[in-house]
Amino acid sequence: MFKNLALIIIALLLTAGVYSQDSLRVISNTAFKQGEFLKYRIHYGIIDAGEATLEIKSDLYPIGSRSCYHAVGLGRTRGAFDWFFKVRDRYESYFDARAFVPWIFIRRVDEGGYTISQNVTFNPYKKTATSEKGTFPVTANVQDLVSAFYYARTLDFSNAKEGATFPIPAYLDDEVFPMVIKFIGREVVKTRLGTFNCIKFRPLLQEGRVFKEQEGMTVWITDDPNHIVIRAEAEILVGSIKMDLDGYKGLAGPLTSKKP
Repeated sequence: MFKNLALIIIALLLTAGVYSQDSLRVISNTAFKQGEFLKYRIHYGIIDAGEATLEIKSDLYPIGSRSCYHAVGLGRTRGAFDWFFKVRDRYESYFDARAFVPWIFIRRVDEGGYTISQNVTFNPYKKTATSEKGTFPVTANVQDLVSAFYYARTLDFSNAKEGATFPIPAYLDDEVFPMVIKFIGREVVKTRLGTFNCIKFRPLLQEGRVFKEQEGMTVWITDDPNHIVIRAEAEILVGSIKMDLDGYKGLAGPLTSKKP
């Protein structure tokens, strides 16, 4: 808790009284609002392997003169997976409610005994990111892993053609890498929660570390203004993982993509 408080104080010092003119972009958002909660089931092959949640906290968080969403993502293994590869991950992002750029990123990873504890403060005006290892230059409008998920939901796919790409600069492990979303088309997806008209795309990911190939993940989102992830599938080095929406509340609008 004290580490998180220190991060917030640093972010306040970065913004308060320093910049007299707003030079950040403005993003139109109809995809989500405060209080949204999404829950997912994770499968490894046919095995129910774990669960994940994504939540936007109910209150906007002030950092300097800026209002920020506070998003929290949690992931954990379940059942037999806890016996041989226990996972307890927590990711947090305080990202700007107008510009959709992060101010604070908190990463707590515990995967089979391998742990990461990382705190990053961003200065979108100076285009820097500061972690325990130093201060690094970043590109304009760079995203952390959590804010990238929410920013991607604001993208307009209505006139996208098959093969169209949407670049999103991302920051991880003190490096900026070019993440790209590739539009595949539209598809109907059946789930435990119903049948949905979906937009299908592939994030172009870093090959070799975890994923078999650059286009090793496929994602389906609702074909409505919410752009909720309904399903994601990934081919990894040791098999395949599937994630399905298992529950939701606090949506910004009705799921008009859901078929009667």
